[in-house]
Amino acid sequence: MIPKKSEKIIRNLFKKHPIIMTRKITLLSLDGGGIRGIISCIILKYIEEQLQQHDQPEAKLGDYFDLIAGTSTGGLITALLLCPDEHQKAKFSVTEALQLYTEKGASIFDVSFWDKLLNPFGLFKEKIDDTPLEQELARVFGSLELRHLIKPCLITAYDISARKATFFTSHNAQNPIRNFRVTDVCRATAAAPSYFEPAQVVSLSGEQFTLIDGGVYANNPALCAYAEARKIPFSKVLNHPDKPDYPTANDMIVVSVGTGTVLKSYAFDDFKNAGKVEWITPLIDILLSSNVETVNYQMQKMYESLGNENTQHYFRLMPELLKASSEMDDTSPENIQNLIQDGLTFVRKNQAQLDRIVQKLLDNR
Repeated sequence: MIPKKSEKIIRNLFKKHPIIMTRKITLLSLDGGGIRGIISCIILKYIEEQLQQHDQPEAKLGDYFDLIAGTSTGGLITALLLCPDEHQKAKFSVTEALQLYTEKGASIFDVSFWDKLLNPFGLFKEKIDDTPLEQELARVFGSLELRHLIKPCLITAYDISARKATFFTSHNAQNPIRNFRVTDVCRATAAAPSYFEPAQVVSLSGEQFTLIDGGVYANNPALCAYAEARKIPFSKVLNHPDKPDYPTANDMIVVSVGTGTVLKSYAFDDFKNAGKVEWITPLIDILLSSNVETVNYQMQKMYESLGNENTQHYFRLMPELLKASSEMDDTSPENIQNLIQDGLTFVRKNQAQLDRIVQKLLDNR
């Protein structure tokens, strides 16, 4: 039993220095992969539906994460999830994002008969006309600025003029030099070499950049997102005093979502005398896949070093491509359905893990 004098001292101490229960920072990372972003949407749709069932019927995933990062197709999903409504809450559900992919994917990635004939496999110029993509981005986002996204974000691109990585971050975009139209951000992160021509975008301060898809260095942006989160004063940026500033790995829950494992094998006999032309396609495939695997390895090892409790706060969700094509621009009706089915198969086989993610998001509200 605590003496009354000591009890009074403790009460006065708590009045002067109250204990604040801090929440963890929730971080969502979304890989690149073109039309395979459908798989990511299927997985995220399950998580969002469970949040609606157990928390709020109108819940949207963008309201449950403190930072969302994306590369290429993951960057487009990031912008959709963080697009604001009139109340500065998430405007789009994952279902609406999925609908955009399934309904507009074919027109965005369309290659005409004559282009296929005159420019086979994109050998002589970019494979896909960027006009439908730009028109769709303008329809969805209009004049929305990066600084108006509802939460911190990190969307990757690469500056081929300055030869350096470019990170679009909404929490730094109050400065016009770092602020862009969201349509330009999405166009830049989607500019996959040989698929779309580079994006020429202009900041709100008037500076011009020539950018390509950030997948050339961060097809899995989870580690970039972690590094960015380390330097953010979340309690101020989110106006949420329970959120830790400049969080460490111990303070984060990380959910990293892939667009399907690509394990196409290459035989020695096929490449023992191969030159530059023969290596172009497989090299791109290998570089993208190896980056995804390497980042996952680094994140796993980092969280394994934190002890049993915090090891459980890193989730890597990477489905297998069982029926779907690994091609980033295969928008045939059959492949769209196969992507959906592969995503649903992953959800069914990994429901327990997805439910743990949902519970952590709910506990952290």
